[in-house]
Amino acid sequence: MAGTDDKRTLGSSSSSSRWRKPGARYGPGLEKRSSECQKEGPCSSSPSVWSKKAQQQMVTPVQQSKSEGSLPQTVTQVQPLKSVDSPPQMVTPVQPSEFVDSLCQMVAPVQISDSLDSRSTSCTSESVVGSGPGAAPFDIFRGVSKCSVEVKRSLLDINREKRRAKELAKSANALQHLRPGMVLLKNFLKPDDQVKIIKQCRELGVGTGGFYQPCYQDGAKLSLRMMCLGKNWDPDSSSYVDRRPFDGAQPPKIPEELTKFVKDAIDAAHAFLKQSGGQGTSNPLKEIPPISPDICIVNFYTTAGKLGLHQDKDETKNSLAKNLPVVSFSLGDTAEFLYGDTRDEAKASKIKLESGDVLIFGGQSRHIFHGVSTITPKTAPTYVTEEAKLRPGRLNLTFRQY
Repeated sequence: MAGTDDKRTLGSSSSSSRWRKPGARYGPGLEKRSSECQKEGPCSSSPSVWSKKAQQQMVTPVQQSKSEGSLPQTVTQVQPLKSVDSPPQMVTPVQPSEFVDSLCQMVAPVQISDSLDSRSTSCTSESVVGSGPGAAPFDIFRGVSKCSVEVKRSLLDINREKRRAKELAKSANALQHLRPGMVLLKNFLKPDDQVKIIKQCRELGVGTGGFYQPCYQDGAKLSLRMMCLGKNWDPDSSSYVDRRPFDGAQPPKIPEELTKFVKDAIDAAHAFLKQSGGQGTSNPLKEIPPISPDICIVNFYTTAGKLGLHQDKDETKNSLAKNLPVVSFSLGDTAEFLYGDTRDEAKASKIKLESGDVLIFGGQSRHIFHGVSTITPKTAPTYVTEEAKLRPGRLNLTFRQY
């Protein structure tokens, strides 16, 4: 189909001179044809004269690529004229094309994902898991999208980040005495140990008694995923039972390696309190009594997860009377942790719990109100997201003695 340039050519009688011009870009065939027209008078090169018996002539100019050396240049080929009275041909001008367009017209364009965190519903069909009783276990490992492009950090960057974490663990602010009975061990869990713990929790979490979203009988749901070790905590009865009520699953046992991390953390807290003289007491063992953990609640918070202020008071009366501590491991994204003597967020103290931090509260602080207000996205170390493959969010393990 002719374009606008063709319409201008056919609408002007002076355009016939363009056809008679020697050396025209359409080849020697048209130059010969032009000389014949001059001898015989008006001819088919003039748009005003048409012959009913004329046969249409196909003139196909081949475009030339702009890129040097990309394609061999081609010469316009013109078919011989079969009749003097044949009408002028409608030549469709072809606009010059860029090199990429000339080569890749038959190739479907591929779109690159704008964000590494983006999800495409047409490429990923991630099922909703762990959203309630009867659902498949929630997987704390991040899924890989088939459409997005994954960019991994170099091994050099990961090792540099590990060295920095170890240096912070030895800094002056690594051990913090927040209040009587409450000690924060910054970066206590080594990077490689964090990776091991996450992989252990994932292995347990996708099995029987694994991660699920707790809900109450009235339909309300906690904004986290939970897995219990040792005994199952039932949110409806606020008590520990041997099996989960909704599916009868028996909670997995606490791996021995995790109980060793708990013992090491308490020993480090005792050594710190003994060296610093304590705060409110001169006896570290009384301020933070030692425990043999037999239950553990593992919570996974997404970046939108939170947990309101509450008290951990569902253990046995004997355990609560002795003020046996709660030992909390933080892995993944940073959380804003609230704590205080009343259930009032406005009066609560706030601290940042980062990946590798261990928080211990027992003794006088055993019955404090505590909770999680926010999770800060994209704050997890690279070795947690890439080596351990933890999905965005925070993994929290709280050990206690029943």
